[in-house]
Amino acid sequence: NETKSSGDDEAIVADKLRLIDAVQRLGVGYHFEAEIEEALGKVHDMDGRGTDLYHAALRFRLLRQQGFPVSLDGFRKLKNSEGRFKEWLSRDEQGLLSLYEAAHIAFDGEDILDEALSFATKNLKSILLTNKNINNAFQRQIDFALLVPAWKCVPRSLARHSLDFYSDQGALLQNQKLLTFAKLDFNMLQSFHKQELRELSEWWKSIDGATNFPYARDRLVECYFWIICIYFEPKYRVARVLNAKIYIVLTTLNDTCDNFGTYEEVQALVKAIQRFLPHKIIYIHIYNH
Repeated sequence: NETKSSGDDEAIVADKLRLIDAVQRLGVGYHFEAEIEEALGKVHDMDGRGTDLYHAALRFRLLRQQGFPVSLDGFRKLKNSEGRFKEWLSRDEQGLLSLYEAAHIAFDGEDILDEALSFATKNLKSILLTNKNINNAFQRQIDFALLVPAWKCVPRSLARHSLDFYSDQGALLQNQKLLTFAKLDFNMLQSFHKQELRELSEWWKSIDGATNFPYARDRLVECYFWIICIYFEPKYRVARVLNAKIYIVLTTLNDTCDNFGTYEEVQALVKAIQRFLPHKIIYIHIYNH
């Protein structure tokens, strides 16, 4: 009975881990922050031994992403007596991809994760070259991960890719309502972001930026995209718009110094900025807009 109970617990934990991973990849994790924290807290308190490579690496990645301390012992056990990763691991395609993603969240001095990353990368590339029977959707997943691992990917880009992946691989996502919800959420956020971009464009036109600064690069969309990479959630709308304006002003000042003003003019501009006198015309538009 204890063995059966242990197996049931492992299955429940595995389901939770896969669900949390899907929720975060699909970009809807911000709706369930408290629930994810609570669920991973319980996973952390449980013994993670006995799970397969895929779930062991997934458990490590999700817990470390959430800030929980996680032991590296599970990775050390993947090596043989000669200090090399066991040969059978190279045939576990799902496990290798999970190991690859987990190994990117390494701290300085964690050599075992550096070795795991090298091992997983080498074998994933080999799988793409030699395995002619690999599922097309899974092949795209490997290609995308090798290009941009989840830990280093812009959240909205990861969400867009994951929507396609889970749509093709419906069997991997048992909760189809989650996929439907993620699509609706993605479209809703995209609509919000487009509206904010329109507001920024109108603001730039209102100060006649293209006419007043013809030498400056048109980087409005780029500046806004930088902010989206930091925080995309609806509650940060004011911060997004404000910071985008600041970036636009800064890039315009940078182009003024690099491409327009003489050395003497730039020096005078720098001194004016350092004094920050509100009644000077250079600040009027900033205050008014």
